[in-house]
Amino acid sequence: MIIVKNLEKDFGDFKAVNKISFEVKSGEIFGLLGPNGAGKTTTLRMIAGLITLSGGEIEVCGYKSDQSYEIKRNIGFLTGSTALYGRLTPVEMLEYFGTLNFMPDKLKKQRIDELITLFRMEEFKDKWCQKLSTGQKQRVSIARTILHNPPVLIFDEPTSGLDIISGQIILDFIKDAKKEGKTIIFSTHNMSEAEFLCDTLGLVYRGNIIAKGTIDELKEMSQEKTLREAFLTLLNRSEIAYNETKILHQ
Repeated sequence: MIIVKNLEKDFGDFKAVNKISFEVKSGEIFGLLGPNGAGKTTTLRMIAGLITLSGGEIEVCGYKSDQSYEIKRNIGFLTGSTALYGRLTPVEMLEYFGTLNFMPDKLKKQRIDELITLFRMEEFKDKWCQKLSTGQKQRVSIARTILHNPPVLIFDEPTSGLDIISGQIILDFIKDAKKEGKTIIFSTHNMSEAEFLCDTLGLVYRGNIIAKGTIDELKEMSQEKTLREAFLTLLNRSEIAYNETKILHQ
């Protein structure tokens, strides 16, 4: 469903993403795990067609990166910088985005009712979005993201800053979406979320995927017993290699 080959993004002299490659199968949750600034968000935005590639290739649902309209029709993308219209209610937001996605009125109403129930928005569905809590806003944002029922979902740290109840609602939804056959990319720096959700992981550091595999495979690569220890060990190896390369090129 998703193929990423040698993906690159340069911002002037800074290489934010450096030849990242991975594949995500249908019905799989692939996690990008790494610290802030590692290149996760930039990678996801290129896949979603929001920023141009400096190099490499992307394929989503059979469409290449130069077919960004078709890719956007087949994905739901949520990133932390996505805002809501403050003077609209959650219902009005969903109605508006349903119209943007050319959804028939009957289907649009049906989906809105389903999502209001799914994300437990009954109590605030008619309040202005600017009056909602952070967790409530995030539930509305995710409902908007999946309103058109796309086969591919891309979530960029969707639980960041949320209370435990809102965060668990979102994690449970992602788990259930996989059972429905959705293909999902999920970026996080939270180890427990990665263990709870992801089938395979790509560990991202300095714009590179320094290791990828299942959690058990990553533990085996690092000879560690936990994902946290595995990540820190593999990151440390990558940092040592990075510094040695810098010295060689000085």
